[in-house]
Formats: sequence, structure tokens, C-alpha cells
Amino acid sequence: MQQPRATTPSLKISHLFKDFGAVEVLRNVSFSLTGGTSVVITGPSGSGKSTLLHIIGTLEEPSNGIVEINNTNPFTLSEPELAAYRNSVIGFVFQEHHLLPQYSVLENVLIPTLAFKQDANATQRAHQLIRRVGLADRMSHRPGQLSGGERQRVAIARALINQPNILLCDEPTGNLDTATTETIANLLFELHNAEKNMLIVVTHNLALASRFDRHLQLTDGACMES
Repeated sequence: MQQPRATTPSLKISHLFKDFGAVEVLRNVSFSLTGGTSVVITGPSGSGKSTLLHIIGTLEEPSNGIVEINNTNPFTLSEPELAAYRNSVIGFVFQEHHLLPQYSVLENVLIPTLAFKQDANATQRAHQLIRRVGLADRMSHRPGQLSGGERQRVAIARALINQPNILLCDEPTGNLDTATTETIANLLFELHNAEKNMLIVVTHNLALASRFDRHLQLTDGACMES
């Protein structure tokens, strides 16, 4: 069942801790966001950036602390409810595009709409998004027929198909050349401004990081705003 889209999307992280056995990955992380805000998370490898992103995305449960998305703690939901909530409220773009090679661009973009049959207008929105990411003439192509940058554009369209309140990107330009990186970055911000979502990106790219509204730095699991 589709979750209602929040009028004013919000995210609140309160005193978040995460450990894997004796290894403490996140220590007392707290921050909050509202719709239309872009945030970049930087830090050295192993500082907990991806772990934090996975917790926000409800893929990983915190050891302690509170996550509230639109005033709901997703970790209090049952597994089926959480899956539906994640599908509706959160979009993901990873360093690897994770497209299904046997399906076309259009079919890949539509995949998140299939599990919960959320929107009768999904195909129309998919066509619109594919045009907006500049791939109208590639709609029937399969991933193997696309460049790396084109595949990442498909991944962005797929992440936005359910109009999520939060768009999470983990090194979305990490495998791309400089020119393609700039193209993908411009596209992310263009769509973020149009959709008014909360854009949260993990990156090592300092030029990309400089474009965000807010900059969070993780060091040894602790978070500071710069």
C-alpha cells in the first residue's frame, strides 16, 4: 500500500549509535533535515558514511538512537510495513547502477512500482523521468547498450519513480569520468530542485561536495557540521 507523501518531508536523527560487535562505527550522531535541503556526507574510508546512509535508508538498524522520517520511526514498523514504507518514501542511487540487464530502460525504471502497485500513472511518470534525464531515445535499450553515465541516469530515474521524500546517493559519480561526473551532478541537483526532496549524498569528490546546502563530516564515527 502506498504511503502518503508528506506535505513537509522531514528527517530527524537523534543520538545515533551503531556497532558491529566490538567495533563502534557511529557515535552519537544527531542532525535534522527538511524537504528541499541537500546534504553531503564526507569523511575518510571506514568513517561510517555508508553505514549512516544505510540506516537512514532503513536497510540497517541502529544499535541505539532514534531515526524519524516524516515523524515516523520506521524501525517500529513490521517487516512488510517497513518494506512498503521504504519503497514509497526513500529512493536509492548507488555507485554501481544495479540495473537488471535483461530489462529495458523503461522496465528498469518501473521496477520499484511493481511490488506494491502504487500508482496507476507510473508508466506516464517513468516516460517523463526518462525524458528528463535525457534518455528518451534509449527507452527500449537494455543496460548493455548504454554508457556508464547513461546507466547512472537510468538509476536516478528509477530512484525517483515513486516520488520519494528522501533521495540517498552513495558515491553516485565514483565510477565516472570528470565530464560525466559533472553531467550527473547537474542532473541530481536539477531533479532535487524540481522534486523538493531531501538529497543526501556520500562522496569523496570535494568539488561535488561544495555544491550542497549542508556538509556533514564523519571522523571515527562522530559527525560534525562544517
